[in-house]
Amino acid sequence: MKSLLPFLKLYRRHIVRLLAGILLAVVTLLASIGLLTLSGWFLAATSLAGVAGIYSFNYMLPAAGVRGAAISRTAARYLERLVSHDTTFRVLQHLRVFTFSKLLPLSPAGIARFREGELLNRLVADVDTLDHLYLRVISPLAGALAVIAVVTVGLSWLDSSLALTLGALMLLTLLVIPPVFYRAGLPVGADLTRLRGEYRSTLTRWLQGQAELSLYGAASQFRRGMDATEQAWLAAQQRQASLTGMSQGLVMLMGGIAVTLLLWLSAAGIGGDPYPGAYIALFVFCALAAFEALAPVGTAFQHLGHVMASASRVSQIIEQRPAVSFPAASAASQSHPTGASITIKDVSFRYGDGPCAIDGLTLEIGAGEHIALLGRTGCGKSTLLQLLTRAWDPQQGTIQLNGQPLANWSEADLRARTCVVTQRVHLFSASLRDNLLLAAPGSHDGHLCDALRQVGLEKLLDNDQGLNAWLGEGGRQLSGGELRRLGLARAILHGGDLMLLDEPTEGLDAETEQQILALLRQVAGGKTLIMVTHRLRGLAYFDRICVMDNGQVIEQGNHQELVSKRGRYWTFLQRFAL
Repeated sequence: MKSLLPFLKLYRRHIVRLLAGILLAVVTLLASIGLLTLSGWFLAATSLAGVAGIYSFNYMLPAAGVRGAAISRTAARYLERLVSHDTTFRVLQHLRVFTFSKLLPLSPAGIARFREGELLNRLVADVDTLDHLYLRVISPLAGALAVIAVVTVGLSWLDSSLALTLGALMLLTLLVIPPVFYRAGLPVGADLTRLRGEYRSTLTRWLQGQAELSLYGAASQFRRGMDATEQAWLAAQQRQASLTGMSQGLVMLMGGIAVTLLLWLSAAGIGGDPYPGAYIALFVFCALAAFEALAPVGTAFQHLGHVMASASRVSQIIEQRPAVSFPAASAASQSHPTGASITIKDVSFRYGDGPCAIDGLTLEIGAGEHIALLGRTGCGKSTLLQLLTRAWDPQQGTIQLNGQPLANWSEADLRARTCVVTQRVHLFSASLRDNLLLAAPGSHDGHLCDALRQVGLEKLLDNDQGLNAWLGEGGRQLSGGELRRLGLARAILHGGDLMLLDEPTEGLDAETEQQILALLRQVAGGKTLIMVTHRLRGLAYFDRICVMDNGQVIEQGNHQELVSKRGRYWTFLQRFAL
């Protein structure tokens, strides 16, 4: 149950709406009970009119009561659904934002051990499951307690012993059945959550790796494993459905016992009247309706195991401590408004217990200087970029930006100073405007259009939709070069004076690569530029080229200097020429 406490605290923000939903649910239940109870008594009393000396019967008031209860139930049910679902969606939105806000500072260290599919499943499916806590546990339980209290007090005006008998049976049902099925449903809920996560994670890998699986003949074996997981998931769902049926059956059994007992006891008299007549029907139908209102409680705690398992899976992520923490306010100097100088002194870094990715690196980069980091895969180039953005902190040495340690910069100030263009430019399934506004939320349409024209993407505006054009998931209709240009347009809009680029021309043809590099020189004028690459085209235009190997800079200089040295860079050029 402790795993639910962090999420229950979030409910305080929506307490008024939650209470309104519960109140409307109680009104709906009471209106349903009142409708069936009053209808049963009305029909029984009408049938007895003219019998045993009863020659007059006022049917106007009970008829109006039946209509009023029916109208009240309909209106309350509509409002209850409206308020409850609106509240649930608001709570779910809050849960997602809360979870994502806890998840974001963990990237990449805290989430590196999770597969993408598993992480997505926890962020989406497990968070979605948490809304069951209100809809299937809290609201039904609160409604049941209110129904027991109101029915017991209401019937006590006619006969207190019969009212207490019905109330005791309802309370016994509430106290016994939910805990029993909570225990029974706890392992089933854990299995459902685990198997759902495994299946969706496996399905994600299946969709992403179909080409490789087919190429190496492993598609059938992979599919059999996925089918086995699916069958286990379906079996767990069947076990939960069986428990649901058993709990509903027990509630119906308790309802039948209560009706039989009340029918027998009320036949002997109600409220001192040995001839209760139609009041027998009133108690019997009230018991039927009251136990019908208790039906959701039978499965309420059964779903609690599912909710707790999902809460535990989400908590495993959000309760981690970030590997990097930022100060609330930046103590760094802002003495270089149009450039960013970087000092890297004796920096070493390793991932876990692995070998050093960066080993005693020392490098000085002046404001406005354009640097290319060159080297084979795994030499530490991309790791250095991640250290510069404080995705990780080095285990040894210091990195300074404008003469101040990176640890002194607040996250907001550091992000405002830095533009990062990754090898894979991610686009959301949204409009062109929305994807550009991610870099500069306050920009107006004129700035967005100017940025697109500056990177040569004005053709994206040559249609009726303009900035409202829908890009689709990942920007499928855009070429690789257009995706890179869109990434540069974001960098222009962001306006940071330190540009970090990781393989910006990877996978592009020679002509497009030349265009992108020329565009980089244009947009990065006056900015400090660090580009990671293992391609040699266009490096002659950089102020300095740093060749890295085994986490160290083994040679550096401009193109002409390195060629004249006939070192590692010259060797790369010879291979490139071949």
